[in-house]
Amino acid sequence: MKWIKYVFTVIGLSFITLLARADEGMWLPLFLQQLNEKQMKTMGMKITAKDIYNINSGSLKDAIVSFGGFCTGEVISSKGLVLTNHHCGFDAVQNHSTLEHNYIRDGFWAKNYGEEIPNPGLFVTFIVRIDDVSKQVLNGVNATMSESERQSLVDKNIAQLRKDVKRESYQDSFIRAFFDGNQYYLFVTETYKDVRLVGAPPSAIGNFGKDTDNWMWPRHTGDFSMFRIYAGKDNKPADYSPDNVPYVPKKSLSISLDGMNEGDFTMVFGFPGRTTQYLHSAAVEQIMKVNDPAKIGIREKALSVIDGFMRKDEQIKIQYAAKYAGIQNAYKKWQGEVLGLTSTNALAKKLAYEALFQQRVNANPQWKTQYGDLLQNLGSLYAELKPYGYARDYYTEIASKIELLTIAGWINSLKTAYDKDGEKGYQARLKQVKEQLGGLYEEYNGTVDQQLFATLMKMYVNDQEEIYQSPMLREKLKVAGNDFSELASGLYNSVDLDDKTATMAMLEKPSSEVLAYYKNNAAIRLYTDMVATYSNIVSKKLNEIQTGINKLNRTYMQAQMEVMKERKFYPDANSTLRVTYGNVKGYNPRDAVKYDFYTYLDGVMDKYKPGDYEFDVPEKLRQLYTSKDYGQYGKNGKMPVCFIAMNHTTGGNSGSPALDAYGNLVGLNFDRVWEGTMSDINYDPSICRNIMVDIRYVLFIVDKYAGAGHLVQEMKLVHPKKK
Repeated sequence: MKWIKYVFTVIGLSFITLLARADEGMWLPLFLQQLNEKQMKTMGMKITAKDIYNINSGSLKDAIVSFGGFCTGEVISSKGLVLTNHHCGFDAVQNHSTLEHNYIRDGFWAKNYGEEIPNPGLFVTFIVRIDDVSKQVLNGVNATMSESERQSLVDKNIAQLRKDVKRESYQDSFIRAFFDGNQYYLFVTETYKDVRLVGAPPSAIGNFGKDTDNWMWPRHTGDFSMFRIYAGKDNKPADYSPDNVPYVPKKSLSISLDGMNEGDFTMVFGFPGRTTQYLHSAAVEQIMKVNDPAKIGIREKALSVIDGFMRKDEQIKIQYAAKYAGIQNAYKKWQGEVLGLTSTNALAKKLAYEALFQQRVNANPQWKTQYGDLLQNLGSLYAELKPYGYARDYYTEIASKIELLTIAGWINSLKTAYDKDGEKGYQARLKQVKEQLGGLYEEYNGTVDQQLFATLMKMYVNDQEEIYQSPMLREKLKVAGNDFSELASGLYNSVDLDDKTATMAMLEKPSSEVLAYYKNNAAIRLYTDMVATYSNIVSKKLNEIQTGINKLNRTYMQAQMEVMKERKFYPDANSTLRVTYGNVKGYNPRDAVKYDFYTYLDGVMDKYKPGDYEFDVPEKLRQLYTSKDYGQYGKNGKMPVCFIAMNHTTGGNSGSPALDAYGNLVGLNFDRVWEGTMSDINYDPSICRNIMVDIRYVLFIVDKYAGAGHLVQEMKLVHPKKK
């Protein structure tokens, strides 16, 4: 016991020294002057906090956009040119690709405005200003309220605030909770809905290394694509029109051609999606040992099925490219997350931190009354949640990979709409169903989906307790002689939901005929039974426990900020505008291995495998390498490709600008190193690194490879290190 106490004391003390470490955090830009500016300057920043965020004049924030609501982009010219990742723009590239014009394989570059391609549904959103509205949102809230009562009042206050907010007619607003609902901030926004594809390299450059290199370092991926924002002739947001003109921004980023040295200050500005830095240790343990392993196992099977078909059929390869990439991305990320949490002793550090928290609480009578049982109660609730969380992951992961069930869900929603609002409700829903299924069928293959059904349903039945399984599925499996292939074949042959022509034709018929036709459809009946089983057995209990956890987490967050005074707290990511900063630095992932901070085109050629799905290299790029024709973008006879730094990033930061000490664009964030993907839960400076494509490689590809130098001419290129 003395040994355990000693270990926890040492770990606890070392952990406390890291509470305000310089390289951790996703900070709200409106507080940089108050919380971070001094520290940022000591790390090398040459500009001020007002240069980053200012609502009275153009600042860096006015060049940053939420790209489609799922990535980040940045304005890099006075003509509304936007840079983001290749994987962020991939869906647009894929949607415009055909066997005759395969932009995924060959790339795409518009020679002029007239060749730039519209993308219905794609948008970019600017943040105009951010306001602290915590007092107004929490007005009337008290500790005696139930969670539903509290949320109802919060929602009412938010609705009133949004109604009263001062904004222009073309602007919008939203309010988000921070620190588990202890604080709230209002964001006034401007959204532009006419965003056109300008250029993208072939996937052999933009996704070089594909699955093997994903989440890995060293990296050699030119992960970028270019779009342009169009506006009305008044420069205000407008729906797509041929008469729209390129948007003139308040601010566009200058681009540095000087590159980065080890130790240089870097800053990433963007919209990180979700982090959970302040979890209870029991939650971290479940992620490591239950939830991540379950999801990894399911995705591994799904990827194997899809990959087998993609390697044999070019049409399927085009159809499933984006889906495969999406499935694989999280699959590999979760693997790295488990590895990182294990190798950095994240669980032990959480336990040590909680022990210190509890020690301080017990030493203060007031805190002991308020928070004395907090950690214990949270631990008990997480223990209760554990089996339901596993069942949730199995249901959501499997059901979401089988598109026949997705189609069945959309068709079934017509009946739900009709039962609720009659013909009016049916017709309103029908429009949405047609739109969704039209897009789904374009990227669907029934043979692939049938094999996914057989493979994943075997896991659904064999890997979890019977109580969580659909009784109808088990009955159908029994009839099929417990043969999952036979089960899948029987189901897919008995329905025509996997036939686009038949399904879309049926949806043109009167509602009575449609509803009657699908009333006894086997796939829809199975879908509804699976949903009912999940809802009644898993979801209800899960939501009940989670509500209790959410309430205690809000109290725990408040308690940490009160008890752990020496810690500088930043809010978890929630897809709102944040700044993270650090320094360029290599790392040591394991014993006797040391990674440098830069990669070069030499490494692309080292990985080159002619004709390979992942590591082929276009002939022209090989020619440019052989002749060392790098133009102004090379350095000392070499072509920089990617670099890493200690910026705290996550999903949503894809496409975020990497900025130098002067606020110039030096790179484009696109990934994290595999060993550090656990930074969403436990940032550790020893192995957490973000990966960026060097802006000089981007410009080299645009100019020398693609011959699109007219785009470079729009940009402002600078040499800050020559000042």
